[in-house]
Amino acid sequence: MAHIDSVTIEATDTAAAERFCADAFGLDAPLRFRAAQEPTAGFRGFTMALTVAQPSTVDSLVGTALAAGATALKPAAKSLWGYGGVVQAPDGTIWKVATSAKKDTGPATRRIDEVVLLLGVADVAASKRFYVEHGLTVGKSFGRVYVEFAAGSSPVKLALYRRRALAKDVGVSPDGSGSHRIAINGDAGTFTDPDGFAWHAVSPASAG
Repeated sequence: MAHIDSVTIEATDTAAAERFCADAFGLDAPLRFRAAQEPTAGFRGFTMALTVAQPSTVDSLVGTALAAGATALKPAAKSLWGYGGVVQAPDGTIWKVATSAKKDTGPATRRIDEVVLLLGVADVAASKRFYVEHGLTVGKSFGRVYVEFAAGSSPVKLALYRRRALAKDVGVSPDGSGSHRIAINGDAGTFTDPDGFAWHAVSPASAG
C-alpha cells in the first residue's frame, strides 16, 4: 500500500506559513514548506482537514487559527454530520476542522486525530482508478461522490471529492486557475494526477 510521507505547501513567505501552522494547530510534521513558483488564483482545488474528537477541540483550533491571522470561511457550527468550521490561512490554504461528535464528552484538548488531504477532482471514479493503479488502497467509496483511501501508517489520509462539492463544503467559489500550490510526498512515485496534483517520490531513508 502506497505511503504518504508529507504534504508540501507552497507559499510566498514560507516562514510565515510554517509559523501559522505551528501557532494555529500545533502542526509541523507532516507538513513541509517551499517558496511558491507559479501564480495561482481562486480555489486551489484542495482542502487540508483536521479530524478531532469533540466540538471544544474544534473551537480551540479554529480560535487559534483566527488569532494567528486566518480568515473565517465558515464559523464553527453543528451540521448534519457533526460539528466543524473552515478557515483560510494567510498563505491561501483552506483548513477544515471537524468532528463527528455533536457534544463534548470530556475536557477540552487540542489533540488532532487525523490529517486528511481532500482533493477536489473532476471525475471521482476516474481519479479513484488512477490512484488504485498507483498503489493506493480504497478504504471507503461512495460511488462518484467521495473516495477515501486507507492511510495505514501514513500521517496523512488522502480523500477525493468532486471539485464543486468540495468548494461548496468549505464555502468558496469553485472557480480557480494556476498552481495548486501543493505537492504530495510519498513512495507512490513521481507523477501528476489527472487534475494536476503533483506527487514526489520520497525514499524511506528521507521519510520523516
